[in-house]
Amino acid sequence: MSTSVLTRSTAESIKSKGYVKWITLTALFMAINIAVSSFGIPVPGGHLYLCDTIICTAALLMDPLSAFIVGGVGSFLGDMLFYPAPMFVSLVTHGLQALVISGIVHSGIVRNSKQRFWVSLVATLIGGVIMVVGYTLGKIYVYSTFEYAMIKLPYEIAQALLGVVGSLVLCYKAGLYKIFNRLEQ
Repeated sequence: MSTSVLTRSTAESIKSKGYVKWITLTALFMAINIAVSSFGIPVPGGHLYLCDTIICTAALLMDPLSAFIVGGVGSFLGDMLFYPAPMFVSLVTHGLQALVISGIVHSGIVRNSKQRFWVSLVATLIGGVIMVVGYTLGKIYVYSTFEYAMIKLPYEIAQALLGVVGSLVLCYKAGLYKIFNRLEQ
């Protein structure tokens, strides 16, 4: 196995070698998710939150269960602390987003590091679509107005793209894959 490619067996190996390491990594990413959900980047008409970058990064690195916990439960707790209205929407939407991304990346279809990048790109884009659709439908339900959801749609798309680009930069350019692979050994 190449050191630059994190396979399904690597993520499962970390989980099976010791639950302490698995729980620690999951809790670390969940804490980062909660922390970054407390503030947003102000843009005209709204905010962009960095939690999608953390969720996508965790989903690329970790197994589907860990990814769901980081994405769904972490976002739920962050919303519960800072903005409780959409906390159940966050649980379902970000949980499903992380689960799908991790499931695709760790499905075993990746053979080399170049292919891994393209699979990661497609998986995070699919996760971004899940997030945009989930939050748009959730805002229609929570705030009872279709118009409000449509007004916020460009911000949801920008946040999803920020998550895609940010997670790919962290994993591939900043070297998180290499660090995560060293944890296995």
